[in-house]
Amino acid sequence: MPDSTPPPGQGADDMRLPEDIQQTLLAVAHRRTLARGGSLFHKGSSPDALFGVVSGSLRVSVVASGGREAVISMLEPGHWFGEVSLLVGRERVYDTCAVDATEMAVVAASDFHHLIATRPDVHMAFTRLVCLRLRQALAWIDDAILMPLPVRLAHRLLTLDARAGSTLLAVSQEDLAFMLGVSRQSVNRQLKLWEEDGTLRVGYRSIELLDRARLEHRAATA
Repeated sequence: MPDSTPPPGQGADDMRLPEDIQQTLLAVAHRRTLARGGSLFHKGSSPDALFGVVSGSLRVSVVASGGREAVISMLEPGHWFGEVSLLVGRERVYDTCAVDATEMAVVAASDFHHLIATRPDVHMAFTRLVCLRLRQALAWIDDAILMPLPVRLAHRLLTLDARAGSTLLAVSQEDLAFMLGVSRQSVNRQLKLWEEDGTLRVGYRSIELLDRARLEHRAATA
């Protein structure tokens, strides 16, 4: 499962592997580049590697039988994923494609399993990562059932802000709607209200955060 909105009290950086573990993985990885819109793998494909984003970004999504797409996450540099399918030996359960030109670090399944078997620190790092993602999935369920749209949208924008390291977020209203499981019109209405009070500015496939403190207050207001 890729990472997405961290639960309250958990930052986006908590979902990253420690730097020394990342360097260990990079040492055995080969590089792969994807053009904008290029696919890394599709749902149902065999788990043959672990992946890390070196530059660019990836869109992670699932498509229902009726054709509706739900965006699970946007993965930025420093994020590793694919370990769950490798550990359980089951096919991938989501699709990935490059949002823009993206460079990937690819660790072959055999190298990943060797590290897990011989390096207790690597094993523990991935155990912690999987546990955090399980905790995160439970938080998603709570949010979907209990939290109103403004709170969920504020959480999502703050998470994207933390990953990007910038107040200008390269995300469309359609992507936000897919991430939250609501209509684009609902997202647009809420963003317009926040634009009117100076919290943010809506652009073409982008959102600029103008008042992070105000958005944090909204994210904390149930």
